[in-house]
Amino acid sequence: MSKNQTDLFTILPLPTLQAGLTVETLCEIIREEVRKTGLKSVVVGTSGGIDSALSLALAVKALGKDHVKAILMPYKTSSADSEGHARMLCEQLGVNHEVIDITPMADAFFQTNPDMSVIRKGNVMARLRMVILYDVSSKYQALVLGTSNKTEYSLG
Repeated sequence: MSKNQTDLFTILPLPTLQAGLTVETLCEIIREEVRKTGLKSVVVGTSGGIDSALSLALAVKALGKDHVKAILMPYKTSSADSEGHARMLCEQLGVNHEVIDITPMADAFFQTNPDMSVIRKGNVMARLRMVILYDVSSKYQALVLGTSNKTEYSLG
């Protein structure tokens, strides 16, 4: 940091994080959003990463494990460790999960666009995963519980 820059943390009052209150507030938001739809369950895209792990854990706490279904959607180049972490979390939380490999769908599209950049391919895979989640949510009459993702914000 240069001499002319100010550390925002020294001038902004930051709230004290109260983990228990934060968790309960997030759980109440989940319960309320599900209640608004008239549904009782959620589906959560689960990758093995922090965002989806937290979302899955909050969903279980808010609704109970019987009202949560995890959907794992690997691509052929996805990390085996990530899928393993997702499966392990599902087992620990007692959540039913389903694996839907997006490789055939993605590759069919990629073959029609052989010059696609890695960024474009990532964008396509993200959209395929959302299509799958919304289809699965319809199948199980459940609400999609989304997670934020820095890549999603970057790609739009």
